[in-house]
Amino acid sequence: MNDETSVSEAEDGIDEAPEDAELPSEGDEEEPDSEEAAFDEEAEDAAENVVRFPGNAADHAQLMRMAEALLFAAAEPLDIDSIAGRLPEGADVGAVIEDLQKAYENRGVHLVRIANKWMFRTADDLSFLMEREAVEQKKLSRAAMETLAIIAYHQPATRAEIEEIRGVSVSKGTIDVLMETGWVRLRGRKKTPGRPVTYGTTEAFLVHFGLESVGDLPGMDELKAAGLLDGRLPPGFDIPSPSDTGGEGDGDFSDEEEYGDSLDEHLAQDAARED
Repeated sequence: MNDETSVSEAEDGIDEAPEDAELPSEGDEEEPDSEEAAFDEEAEDAAENVVRFPGNAADHAQLMRMAEALLFAAAEPLDIDSIAGRLPEGADVGAVIEDLQKAYENRGVHLVRIANKWMFRTADDLSFLMEREAVEQKKLSRAAMETLAIIAYHQPATRAEIEEIRGVSVSKGTIDVLMETGWVRLRGRKKTPGRPVTYGTTEAFLVHFGLESVGDLPGMDELKAAGLLDGRLPPGFDIPSPSDTGGEGDGDFSDEEEYGDSLDEHLAQDAARED
């Protein structure tokens, strides 16, 4: 067999393509499989639901440190805009605050929002550690000071005697304030109609004014020397010598009468006067 015969036989073995067949052009692409297309759509939807933090985890941690420093140093609560103005541009302030709040939820201080502003505050369950008892100093009124002076020098004295010496009625609460302060107490009942209670000073009164006894209260000469008395006193003016014991109405409670009951009665009389 010669070469021409071999070539002709090979050509005869090739099937000719139909005339109406179209060959694929270079620009045409095969359509993707329907299952692959559905998978791609689901992946895109899942990607949209993912919270995108800064690409570098170290960057997000640094943003949290910066926000933490701002909130600690601030003299007042900060809103989101104030915090965002200090952080790098493009920072997700909401995510930073949320993560910072979670980081402090089990700490001694919490990051809380008040009036749409953020601040650090002591945890509610530890508020008892911040409580502090303090003695509140109350300034006595002029009426209370005058009443106290009369009781100190004229004890045991009744309310009527106090009003007679002052020249005005004793307003409700004046004696009560002195009793709450601990400087005045009930001393007994006077043997007069109505059996009124009498008042006197207490040990707390002596301690506060540095006296060993009420007998150490300054007399007329000492008061004049201190400039507390006018040099031209009315005729017959005198200052009594106070005593811790003695005098009508001192400790004169009946055997069956309790001191606490007398105090309750005293307070009830004041309430009746007010009504």
